[in-house]
Amino acid sequence: MTTLMTTFPTHHSYSHTQTTFHTTLPPIQSLSFRTPNHNFRLLCFSSDPSYSPPVVVVGSANADIYVEIDRLPLEGETLSAKSGETLAGGKGANQATCSAKLSHPTYFIGQVGDDAFGSLVTGALRSGGVRLDSLTVVPSVPTGHAVVMLQSNGQNSIIIIGGANSSGWPSSLPHHHLDLVTQAGIVLLQREIPDYVNVQVAQAARNAGVPVVLDAGGMDGPLPPQLLNFVDILSPNETELARISGMPTESFEQIAQAALKCHELGVKQVLVKLGHKGSALFVEGEKPIQQPAILAKTVVDTTGAGDTFTAAFAVALVEGKSRKESLRFAAAAACLCVQVKGASPSMPDRKSVLDLLNRQ
Repeated sequence: MTTLMTTFPTHHSYSHTQTTFHTTLPPIQSLSFRTPNHNFRLLCFSSDPSYSPPVVVVGSANADIYVEIDRLPLEGETLSAKSGETLAGGKGANQATCSAKLSHPTYFIGQVGDDAFGSLVTGALRSGGVRLDSLTVVPSVPTGHAVVMLQSNGQNSIIIIGGANSSGWPSSLPHHHLDLVTQAGIVLLQREIPDYVNVQVAQAARNAGVPVVLDAGGMDGPLPPQLLNFVDILSPNETELARISGMPTESFEQIAQAALKCHELGVKQVLVKLGHKGSALFVEGEKPIQQPAILAKTVVDTTGAGDTFTAAFAVALVEGKSRKESLRFAAAAACLCVQVKGASPSMPDRKSVLDLLNRQ
């Protein structure tokens, strides 16, 4: 797998005009959210996912600055890293890259700065097969970036600098952005861009009958009720679920009660990512669907695993798989993700996921 790297820039050069990449969009076929179920054995290269309506991801794009360390520094302590490199990341870009690598047509709506980090992220998205018709280069704002402290056990701690992800968005999204949203098969959102942007996107999708998945990762502030009203599937991890619900999530029973609280907030489906314990989908009025984790032989880096899971679930769902099948497909994708360093570079391709499923 090719890994994109760049040196750490010390100076940024900004243009004075805002640029958006535009190309003529191919016709997008409509597809109902509820489609017949198929066996995963049929999900292969003989069926052409390019005829499915696209996944549209609206969200963040970062340059992830990786430092490999044996342990986190104590207060006031300085440590030397074993290595350092910069890779493409950001929850939105990760999910878009994952969807595209799974051979599903994917568009990304986001912002980068006119700098080296922006070029890195744009190149990674393009090489991953993501369509960048609605990627905007914002003048005088740096590309979002993050410092990822990766420990030898594969666990990480991350500090995010918002940059163009949090600044420079128009108060009203352009019509061509919203038109793209209304033609999607499914829309993926996260919380690393302003809430008002997510609200506009989710409302446009709801009005067009397009399902919306909101990854709860990102900002730790309260979720706006207006946003939740337009979300079909909320996808938190255990920590995010506890914050949203105000309830403990240490046991499965507690997680189920916290998901019920989310139903009361207006979200009909709650997809909870449980790390090495797997995942669970709570649909209002139905029995929870649990999916055990598919354990990796070696965990190298957990960065991007949640994004991989969410995107793979969405791809399987929009291609007509059942919820249970979609959970299994997502678990396989996440298993492969954690075996490679980096967020975007670790996203698996479709064949690798299907091969893993066939071995289970």
